Amino acid sequence: MSVSGIQLQASSDFSRARGKAFLSRIQHFLDTDRDRLLSFNDVKEILRPKNQVYRGTRAVPIKLIIGSEGRYRDFNKYFLPRSDHLRSRWERVDQARIRDITLPPVQLYEIGGVYFVRDGNHRVSVARAQGVEFIDAEVTSLASEISIKASMTGDELRESLIAYEKKIFYEKTNFGELTGDYNLDFTAPGRYDEIYNHILVHKYFLNQTEREEIPFSQALVSWYNSVYRPIIGIIREQWLLANFPRRSASDLYVWIVKHWDFLKKKYGVYSLAEAALDFSRKYGHSRGRLFRFLALLAERIFNPAENRNTKKG
Repeated sequence: MSVSGIQLQASSDFSRARGKAFLSRIQHFLDTDRDRLLSFNDVKEILRPKNQVYRGTRAVPIKLIIGSEGRYRDFNKYFLPRSDHLRSRWERVDQARIRDITLPPVQLYEIGGVYFVRDGNHRVSVARAQGVEFIDAEVTSLASEISIKASMTGDELRESLIAYEKKIFYEKTNFGELTGDYNLDFTAPGRYDEIYNHILVHKYFLNQTEREEIPFSQALVSWYNSVYRPIIGIIREQWLLANFPRRSASDLYVWIVKHWDFLKKKYGVYSLAEAALDFSRKYGHSRGRLFRFLALLAERIFNPAENRNTKKG
């Protein structure tokens, strides 16, 4: 094929890839995460791998390359180019493919069984657009106990990690058996470690009045009944979750405890109920506050006797 013919072929290949990217964007306009390439740094922030190992060069299935370290905005989930400014470099790589020129291996990170491009985004894009199934890559693996599916979005990955953390926490502490509560749920990773530390702190203070150190299980039950449940009770009675859409009562518990500690250090004596309401007023969603007001109003109207009893108590 002549030089001009190769250039025309590469130009046509890029235009076709851009067209497919445009169609994919239309197909996923109601769920844009399904069309978005994952950011390696975002995934690393979620999973927090502890170490990495260089694995050498190997043939990697292109369908398992689902993200990029630095160019995740330039390509879609299928590594199709999302912008015309990529044309020049993309076509040069495609021309090398047409000429059967061997390019150096791409550099990839592997974590959870999938791959992220460290260097070679255009080479991966051209190969995938041409239906190539495997690509030579230098691979560095990062340790993770979470398996990642190639179809996962960032939110689904986060949910998978939270579910894993919950499983480990419940197995480690026997939380469900001890409390009967299997609904300690969070919307962000790392919260179960915070809860574990809350229980340890509670255990420390309980031990100050005991001759012998109490077992962790006893401290857990005491913390659950005397700390966690009262705060959850305030959250529900005051309809505070209405101010924090898509968050759980356990999320709000963690935030309120931190805010309560801050207020006590700043002002001295501060009640838990006041701390909860103060946090909700300062950080809650304005539309949620309106819903909460209407909910409390309805409760006073339809349960007047209960409200009078509450006030007397």
